[in-house]
Amino acid sequence: MMRDKVNLAEKFAKFSEHWHPYIVAEVDDYHVKLAKVQGEFVWHTHDGEDEFFLVIKGEITIKLGDRDVTLREGELFVVAAGIEHMPVAAEEAEVLVLGKKEIKHTGDVSSFRTVENLDWL
Repeated sequence: MMRDKVNLAEKFAKFSEHWHPYIVAEVDDYHVKLAKVQGEFVWHTHDGEDEFFLVIKGEITIKLGDRDVTLREGELFVVAAGIEHMPVAAEEAEVLVLGKKEIKHTGDVSSFRTVENLDWL
């Protein structure tokens, strides 16, 4: 399959809603997703799946049961499978997330933040 390069700045410019991930690429069984985040997400877990976060712009904090991990531009963190977590951003931030295609971004929780069918940008 032929693939085109992805310009992250151009893709982020195409949407404004918070906590709504958009797919920008596929790597084997994984989706590369972009999201703008601000405020609190929901506490959730991904049983059997790790979740990769890379901050492109701004700063986010990933709350875990025993600690908080603050990520600034260019920093990444992997939440291990089965670990309950909640991303938070005081100001708007732009994040790249890598996760298996079949997992929901809200993991084991269905809430007002859940997007059932993710769109491609």
